[in-house]
Amino acid sequence: MKQVVPSTKYIYNVTDDGRSFVVCLMNKTYSCGRFQYKEIPCEHAWAVLKRKSLVADGYCSDLYKPKTVLKIYEILIYPLPDVAEWVIPEYIMYDEVRPPKFKRPLGRPKNKPRSKTKRELLGLKGKHMCSTCGVAGHNRRSCRNRLQEV
Repeated sequence: MKQVVPSTKYIYNVTDDGRSFVVCLMNKTYSCGRFQYKEIPCEHAWAVLKRKSLVADGYCSDLYKPKTVLKIYEILIYPLPDVAEWVIPEYIMYDEVRPPKFKRPLGRPKNKPRSKTKRELLGLKGKHMCSTCGVAGHNRRSCRNRLQEV
């Protein structure tokens, strides 16, 4: 049994088997996400519509309404004859479809260079900073300014 609790005039909280779902009738959105996918009210929305005694027609997509279904079938669909009566040209009938003769190699092609980063295009290079003295251009290992231990 689903428990329906109104939050506002259009927003309801539906509890089903210990799980809670939010139903917004104004935006036609439900937290379970089924309406956005199928465009038809989910079981939680049906519980709210039943409690408020509302007709579900306004909350279904036009695709499911009888007028739309009848419009789909207005277009004539000609039936196909029996397979034995099909006229298929010989070049199609005996054409054999085979997979490609080679497989594409893995990875980036050898002759195509990698794309350069924005930093490389602008010509900016990183400067080495010494962690001992803080001067640019060398590192701690080649530092000449470090204190010599006696």
